[in-house]
Amino acid sequence: MNLRSKFSESDLNRIKAAVHEAESKISGEIVPVIVGKSGHYTIANYKASLFAGSFAFLLIIIFDRYIPAFAIYDPLMIFFAVLVAGGLGALAAHLIDPLKRLLIEQKHKDHATRQRAENAFLEEEVFNTRQRTGIMIFISFFEHEVIVMADTGISKVVEQKEWDKIVINLTEHIRRDKIVEGLEGALKRCGEILLEKGFHITPDDINELRDDLRIN
Repeated sequence: MNLRSKFSESDLNRIKAAVHEAESKISGEIVPVIVGKSGHYTIANYKASLFAGSFAFLLIIIFDRYIPAFAIYDPLMIFFAVLVAGGLGALAAHLIDPLKRLLIEQKHKDHATRQRAENAFLEEEVFNTRQRTGIMIFISFFEHEVIVMADTGISKVVEQKEWDKIVINLTEHIRRDKIVEGLEGALKRCGEILLEKGFHITPDDINELRDDLRIN
């Protein structure tokens, strides 16, 4: 998946401007991050292979019983037919995201997304602010999942339900293919929450983390 191609220069500039605007009145840094996929999910390929191979074998049995003209009696041919069907099933799951998504349990997607978000928090150095006031808005495109992760200076005074509302709204925008609009709203709301909690900008405030969208 070429995730970068989903965003025009205009889109990226809009997001960067939204970050700048959200940070203009607060002593905090907001970092938007989007990844194509949080896990490899090879289990989905195995499942698809098993289902396709089993279905092929079932068809062979049905043809043998009810449609002799299409029946296969050679054991070697049966083996190869099931093998090819299984391979095609695995390939389909590898290439077709909706199919792969269907074959993965939600708990596996949640776990992979949480781990990838935690790694991104460190990789993008969201923790690297003077007052530990960084916020990361993390989007995993394949899973259609969003995580808002705040550093210790913010998380100790902002309740999780505030981030949950942002997550729900942004996730809905992603499902409707309106990522830019959703991100703009999420960034604005993060800025509003920090203002409400007293994280006002100070005279010596500097922009500690760049404003652009990180695409991985």
